[in-house]
This record gives sequence, C-alpha cells and structure tokens, in this order.
Amino acid sequence: MINTLFKALLLSLCFSLSAIAEEIGSVSTKFHLLTPNDKIFVEVFDDPRISGVSCYISSARRGGVLGTLHIKASVANASISCHKFGKVSLPDDIISGKSDGEEVFKKRLSLLFKTLQVVRFYDKKRNVLIYLTYSDKIIEGSPKNSISVVSLETFK
Repeated sequence: MINTLFKALLLSLCFSLSAIAEEIGSVSTKFHLLTPNDKIFVEVFDDPRISGVSCYISSARRGGVLGTLHIKASVANASISCHKFGKVSLPDDIISGKSDGEEVFKKRLSLLFKTLQVVRFYDKKRNVLIYLTYSDKIIEGSPKNSISVVSLETFK
C-alpha cells in the first residue's frame, strides 16, 4: 500500500511540469569531496502557449548527500531572461487578461515542499509579456524574485 502511494506521488511529480527545461550548462560554486558539487544551472524553456518566446533561467542547486537526494532544498535564488525569437500571436484569453498569472514553468527544488515557478502576465497598454520567477513552499514562500519583459512591438 505505501509502495503504491509512493509510486503515485513520484509519477505525479514527474508530470507536474508546465514546460520542460533544456539544460544549457552549469558552474560549480561549492566543492564536495565525494558527492556532487553545489552548482548554478542555466536552462531554457519555450512558453508552452506562445510560440516564438523562450525563457532562460539560472538557478542554484545544492550538491552533497542531502542536496542530491533532494532532502535539503536548493536556494530560492533564480534569475530569468525571456526573449522573442519569432513571430508571436497571442491567444484571446491572454489578450483579455483572463490568463494573467498563468503558470508556464514549474520545477521542484526539494523532494516535496519547495518549487521554482514562472508565471506570465500581459500588459496590453504597453504590448509586452512579463515573466515572473519565484519560489514557494507549502508553508511559506520566498520574497526573492526576478522578472523579464518581452516587447511584442515590431519597429520599422
């Protein structure tokens, strides 16, 4: 029974991502002799609903035994930079503001309680997309956050 519940929890964790990130590279920040080092990773993901927009995220991950097993949560620091790489067309629910705050990316920072998230907003007046990254826990989140703005204007 417990084994079945554990498998179901693990399966739900695997399919909870809004978008899948592709790892670009990493650098070590703290050496551990027999276990993986603490690192900063750079990853990229495409907005799952808006083609032509990709976001790059840098985030820290703990190494060591506890970090590798996801028992000790990674640090809540993250940075984001989003860019337009092609023609962008917005669905009606994004233009109307009904999808403001929609989650476009989510990644677990610990086994159960901490996540890194990216949500999207649309500023109709300035014709820009705003991407906000932050982390949260079941009990309390972190005020550390980062934003990136993608202009949808075409200049001639």
